[in-house]
Amino acid sequence: MSSTKAAPKKEMKQPVYRKQDFVSDQEVRWCPGCGDYAILATMQRTLAKFDTPKEKYVFVSGIGCSSRFPYYMKTYGFHTIHGRAPTFATGLKCANPDLSVWMITGDGDGLSIGGNHLIHALRRNIDIKIVLVNNRIYGLTKGQYSPTSETGKVTKSSPMGSIENPINALCLAIASEATFIARTLDNAPAHMAQIFEQARNHKGSAFIEIYQNCLIFNDKTHEPVTGRDKRDDRMVFLEDGKPLVFGKDQDKAIKINGLQPEIVNLKDAKPEELLIHDEKNPEPNYAYFLTQMEYPEMPVPFGVFRAYQRPTYDTLMEDQVKAAKEKLGQGDLEKLVYGKDTWTVK
Repeated sequence: MSSTKAAPKKEMKQPVYRKQDFVSDQEVRWCPGCGDYAILATMQRTLAKFDTPKEKYVFVSGIGCSSRFPYYMKTYGFHTIHGRAPTFATGLKCANPDLSVWMITGDGDGLSIGGNHLIHALRRNIDIKIVLVNNRIYGLTKGQYSPTSETGKVTKSSPMGSIENPINALCLAIASEATFIARTLDNAPAHMAQIFEQARNHKGSAFIEIYQNCLIFNDKTHEPVTGRDKRDDRMVFLEDGKPLVFGKDQDKAIKINGLQPEIVNLKDAKPEELLIHDEKNPEPNYAYFLTQMEYPEMPVPFGVFRAYQRPTYDTLMEDQVKAAKEKLGQGDLEKLVYGKDTWTVK
């Protein structure tokens, strides 16, 4: 009588980290109910899924409520100067390419004083992850209108209503040729975690806009779109290779009529008419098209708008340095300083 040996049990791999391992000993000082709490907790849970050593993460921020983030992450971090976080993040990644560099900014810090720095970090395709928390207000300085505040917004600095046209953050990222562009929201932690994970695994500049609520100075600013009793009909979640379907009963979809998006009943539309999401499209036209879908005319898209690969700035820089050393040798700093290209002024 023959007997068969039972297959050995496969050992379950124990997680290296827990969320608590990324929680610092600093008291979290945001207003009770602030959406930043959910963003912080989701980031900590997401990074705990991976076995990357904590000392390989660096969080960089500028100035603003969201810029307190580095204090609350038990990783390395820099709380830098207003609008200049992209500069510090760029230097870090170029000096130590092994680091996973995350930049946390807000609609004021990132799109006003820091707008030019943000553009260049994105266009260079530096392998950093940029999280822009958008509450459409200056919260830290107590309620002035920001670059993303809607036209007509009445604030302490616009008592008669803002006369400015708001910046669409994702349009700016697309125009700057970021290679990963996404949008999520603070009250959907599962979706936010998915976006964080995809951004972490992307090689290149990753830009994430988060719709966040400031309940003190701009409460419910995103409520018309993201409110739990409205969101089914006013939000559409992007899934690569699938049609843009939404509605409480998932009975609505998007098709293109000429150059314009149009809402159709799913059951009445032909499959070939429906707009199919293609996040890997290297051309920016389609991703830009999605950013023009805005409430109240259209549902607002959330998810990954664009994700494609091209060489990163930090990798190309490393390659140039290696090529220069192979051609010219290690180099001599003293010869460089006192060489023929310097002179003494008497």
